[in-house]
Amino acid sequence: MRSSVVPWTVPVSVIRTTRASHPGHTPLCLLNPARLSLQIRTYKSTLRPLNPHLHRLPVSAFSAPRRLFSSTSTRNMSAFYDLKAELPNGSTYNFAELKGKVVLIVNVASKCGFTPQYKGLQELYDKYKEKDFVILGFPCNQFGGQEPGDDGEIATFCERNHGVSFPLMKKSDVNGDNTNEVYKWLKNEKSGLLGLSRVKWNFEKFLIDKEGKVVQRWASTTTPQAIDAEVAKLV
Repeated sequence: MRSSVVPWTVPVSVIRTTRASHPGHTPLCLLNPARLSLQIRTYKSTLRPLNPHLHRLPVSAFSAPRRLFSSTSTRNMSAFYDLKAELPNGSTYNFAELKGKVVLIVNVASKCGFTPQYKGLQELYDKYKEKDFVILGFPCNQFGGQEPGDDGEIATFCERNHGVSFPLMKKSDVNGDNTNEVYKWLKNEKSGLLGLSRVKWNFEKFLIDKEGKVVQRWASTTTPQAIDAEVAKLV
């Protein structure tokens, strides 16, 4: 006894659409079961079998690729300690000497409205220098021509008028084509107000932690007294 088969009911619009989009092909919904089964078997025979040796591969073959580069923090630390700056006497100050120390870098000037900050910087240096804290001053004449003297005159002024004993580098540029390599790196690591990297005026400040990472950047108006707490956290 034959089993009754209920034929599928397919809207004519579907058949027309299928034939129009795939000319020469019969819609699956119109194939009888035997022909449909044959087409499925034919399709399966075209599939590529899985690699029989795939299960023999070691687990390491599926592990995440090995990192070719170190982490960002490690690269930054290495870059900071690779820096060098020229001293007034022509010798080189190697930043490798700063490993494991907290560093404050300031572009300074002798005839600026912020020049009295020298006193606060020296007080900050005296307070924390025994805890591996260093301040580096970079004299610069790019802002209003407020550092016109030569390196000898700058050193004499700072010592005589403000008792400065932290290291002063050779006078150099912190912006433009002749920017010294230290400030090129600093500005790239930490942008200033409104996301701009350019140093705006004398006595901007960059704070670097013991791992060689720039953690803070302050505008000229931020006094040494105002950053004392931040330094204390790092030393």
